Formats: sequence, C-alpha cells, structure tokens
Amino acid sequence: MIDGKGRSIDYLRISLTDRCNLRCVYCMPEDGVCQIEHSRILDFEEILRLVHIMALLDVKHIRLTGGEPMARRGCLDLAARIHAVPGIESISMTSNGILLKDKVHQAKLSGISSLNISLDALDPAVYSRLTRGGDVSQALAALRQALEEGMKVKINTVPVRGFNEGDLARIAQLARDEALCVRFIELMPIGSGSQAGRIPYAEAAALLEEAFGKPEADTGTYGHGPARYVKYPGFKGAVGFISALSHEFCASCNRIRLTADGQLKLCLNHTKGLDLRGMLRQGAEDEEILDAVRRAIAQKPERHAFYEAISDHEERAMNAIGG
Repeated sequence: MIDGKGRSIDYLRISLTDRCNLRCVYCMPEDGVCQIEHSRILDFEEILRLVHIMALLDVKHIRLTGGEPMARRGCLDLAARIHAVPGIESISMTSNGILLKDKVHQAKLSGISSLNISLDALDPAVYSRLTRGGDVSQALAALRQALEEGMKVKINTVPVRGFNEGDLARIAQLARDEALCVRFIELMPIGSGSQAGRIPYAEAAALLEEAFGKPEADTGTYGHGPARYVKYPGFKGAVGFISALSHEFCASCNRIRLTADGQLKLCLNHTKGLDLRGMLRQGAEDEEILDAVRRAIAQKPERHAFYEAISDHEERAMNAIGG
C-alpha cells in the first residue's frame, strides 16, 4: 500500500486497550485517565476483520500495543488468530512485561515472534517512581523468560529528565551481555509527555559514549521500525535510538495505527484519520472499507509537525492513542 508521498505502508500497530497496570509519568496522569467505554472498544471479531482487510492492502507486520495489551483478556488468543491470517508475516507485542510474566511461552506459541519490553529504569526505586508503583523485578522476570524462549527481544527506554538519567548506561549494558536490542526513545510532546522533561538524543548518546566508548554504525535489521542502531565495543547486542524530534524519520514512515476504539490513525501527532468502528457497525462491506482505507492512506500527513502551528495536533494521552 503506497501513500500520497510514495511511502510503502506495510506495518499496522493495533491498540487492544487504553487500560494499563502502570501510570508512567510521560504516558498517563497520576490519577489515570477517563477510560474508553467498553461498548466503544473494538471486539476481537472486528479487529480480525480489519486485519484481513489490511492484509489485502499489503500490510504484512502487526504489532499489538495498548495501554498494556496483556491487560485485555484473551490477548494471546487473538494473536494466534491474527497469526493465521494469510499475508501477515510477523506479529510482535509491546508490553511492560509485568502481566506477561509467566505467559511468555504462551505468547510464543500464539505466533508472537518479537517482544518489546518497556523498561525505563533498573533501580527499583527509580522504576517505581517513574511508573508510579511498578515492580521492576517482574518486568525483568518477563525479559529473562523471553530470552530463554529464544524470542527476539527489544528493550524500550524513554529517557526522562529528573528520573532515569543515572540508569541509562546500566540499561544499555544489557545489550553488552545479551544478544538483544536496547532502544532509547526520545520523549515526544504528546499528552503527559508534554509536561515531562525530554532528554535529547545527543545528550543520551554522549552519556553512553562516555560509558562505553565510540560506537560503530550497525546496519543490521532488527525489526520494522525507524530506530538507528549502533554497536559499542564488546557488545553482543545493539543499541538503537528513535529520535522523532532530533532526527525526524517521517520520510520513511511505514506505519499506521488502529486505536482501541477503532480509529485508523495515520500519524502519531495528527488527529486526521478514519472511523473504522463506525463503518463496521453501520454495515459497510469489505470493499467499501478497502476503498475508504486507500483514500485515507493517500492523505497520510507528510510529517509530524510537533512544534508547528497546525490545526489537528493530537491532544489525547499516549495510552488512548496506542503506544
């Protein structure tokens, strides 16, 4: 599927729920958010129907997100059904790991081949403060289980000023000892993220270079996202940087998002999209939905424009959009 700017769109991120067992400072307010009514959430049959339609449009890669995807009952059963859809080549999941612990083997059997585990600190006190109550030992247990299962593992870390600066090198060191990827994701000014302290790519990279020496570019393929990877001396794994503000990657964007309430989201920072839930529940035929998605993709914004005066800036919290 080619958008209006000539980009090939083959990657769909599906948010299964806006609910989460944590309250990370850059994602959700401390007292939570007004959750989407259950009746407005896509059911699994609706999600599967849309996956079949997207596969006809050459979407090949699916990522299950949230909120926390494991907070939705039956998540892994859905993954197994998506795995069986003709044309879908890979299914991955982004999770904080806590609810995934002891279910990693089941996740692998369901067809999930790659796990991104959100891990913003290793220090238990820092992790608890940043996630507002999370237990890092549970997240690390899920990480160990994923490695034991031989799954592809990436660690997602958001550097946040005043919280985890002192833990960034320790987290990167996990890629020295294991053949996994650690990715540092530059904080984006969306929802609660607009109030948190962003640590720019250059600052995080300098901190790691001071700890581990000058890295070499790593041109390996570690998934379908926009990370730029490097390898530090003596590391088994790779370290990546996703820096939407410092190093905009919109020109090569290959993704679209399906929110938990059934909105096709074309860009993280734009509200422009398509109400697929409405089409499904109003009885639209598959071909009608196919045509509508094609037209929407043709209008995918050229770039995110975070700091520019545009009329459709996204103002919802990250958990409501789909991480």
